[in-house]
Amino acid sequence: MIGSVATAVLGAGLGLPKATKTRITVKRDLSVRARDGVILRTDHYSPGHDGPAVLIRSPYGRGTVVALLGRLLAERGVHAVVQSCRGTYGSGGRFEPLIHERDDGLDTLAWLRRQPWYAGRLGLIGVSYQGAAHWAIAADAAPDLAAVVAVVTTAAMRDLTYAGEAFSLDTVLTWTELLESQTEPWLTRLIELRRGQPRLTAGFAHLPLAEADRVATGGTVPFFQQWLAEHATGAEYWRDRVFGERLAEVDAPVMMVAGWHDIFLPAQLDDFAVLHEAGHRPSLTIGPWTHGSPGLFAATVRVGVSFLTGHLTGTGTPPAAGTVDVTLTGRGGHRDSWPPAGRATAWYLRPDQGLGAAPVGESAPDTFTYDPAAPTPSIGGPVLVAHRSGPVDNAPLEARPDVLTYTSAPLEHDLTAIGPVYAEIWERSSGPYRDVFVRVCEVDGAGVSRNVCDGLVRVAPGRFDEDADGVTRVTVPLWPIGHVFRAGHRLRVQVSGGAHPRWSRNPGTGEPLGAAVTLRATEREIFHDAARRSAVYLPVEIQS
Repeated sequence: MIGSVATAVLGAGLGLPKATKTRITVKRDLSVRARDGVILRTDHYSPGHDGPAVLIRSPYGRGTVVALLGRLLAERGVHAVVQSCRGTYGSGGRFEPLIHERDDGLDTLAWLRRQPWYAGRLGLIGVSYQGAAHWAIAADAAPDLAAVVAVVTTAAMRDLTYAGEAFSLDTVLTWTELLESQTEPWLTRLIELRRGQPRLTAGFAHLPLAEADRVATGGTVPFFQQWLAEHATGAEYWRDRVFGERLAEVDAPVMMVAGWHDIFLPAQLDDFAVLHEAGHRPSLTIGPWTHGSPGLFAATVRVGVSFLTGHLTGTGTPPAAGTVDVTLTGRGGHRDSWPPAGRATAWYLRPDQGLGAAPVGESAPDTFTYDPAAPTPSIGGPVLVAHRSGPVDNAPLEARPDVLTYTSAPLEHDLTAIGPVYAEIWERSSGPYRDVFVRVCEVDGAGVSRNVCDGLVRVAPGRFDEDADGVTRVTVPLWPIGHVFRAGHRLRVQVSGGAHPRWSRNPGTGEPLGAAVTLRATEREIFHDAARRSAVYLPVEIQS
């Protein structure tokens, strides 16, 4: 159990507001009844007097990080209510991602309103799925809702699941295995982790994908099957599982914590834009974090506890509305606005593997073969597991014949790029079904190429326009960027036909996502001539 000594040390180390309570009361396994009779198991961390409350709803149990947050909040005069989502850790019913979170969350708020110690002011804090569960109720939690802390999360989970209208296999199957393994004995789980999760690795490689959950977890997982089947844009399945349409109705102060190499970053920044454009003033912190990294944990506690206690109790000084703290990667630095004023600056693919600020005249296309039987692998980048995420040496990837690279001359000055990134790739394929993956790297003085941002788009008939020669201009949104490329270093752009298992391989046949087993290689051409100017557009900061 986490004790007061541990929280005192952590609070001092992170500069949290001073604790006002040295003794708190914890009541565990309380029964909160949902409207359909299901019991939701709940822990209550009490400061011993009436006051505001923070709700944390989680499918990952009520221990470790959420228990720590509960104690830290209660020590600062805030009741913390930590609840297991239905179907997890003692709560009744079956866990079905997202569909019950609005009703269960609002039923828990109704329970809170009946408690004699609840003073009518509510805060929400959630990481990843927890945050999505809280966005499900945020628009309906008024007038109680007084503060929201949304950490590496989004109101629109579908965007993550089908990034680029492909299928985020690594994230989805890893999360599926994580949820299923929570019921395994700890020793079994430890052995699997020590062995490098061979079942999960086998699931990534398995076809058809409809059997991958069984390979990875030992059983069929209903929501994994549904996510394979309900991938079409506009699928009715997702209508009640996406909460972005009401995001603009949330009037309470919002703090978002995001990571440059986090799986949720594009969707989370879209949420930020929705709130901002609706006239609200959300706050934002972005750092050099991956999903689940220690730095993200520290930022969550430091920013989250201070923000919540400041708005709920008036103690401490919460950041002013609209506060932005962006930590740049590369050479580093900070910015206090998002997105800063920038100019979309083209870096054109050139013959002889060059990359430059000016396009070229006539040139022949570059070619490669994408073979889904030996799919181009993914290394680093934004994936669910922290130790496989982030910037890595791309040498193994760039040595492959199915990866094209384009490299600039050494930069004469530092180049600061902050904001959205996209690529326009003119390409032609021997088959109509394929993917386009684009990655931006920084190459240091020793020749080591490390990824900065990337993205993938799935191409199918009718999705993009073709010219008279059958050449398609494919627009690829990449992960947003906040990076300083150093003088003397070089920019590098990779173009390939996939990134497996981060995204599921494209079989090249157009077969259904979950059922595809036939694999068809495609010959690919990447154009960079006067009429077909393939380029990556970086948001270069405008110097004032």
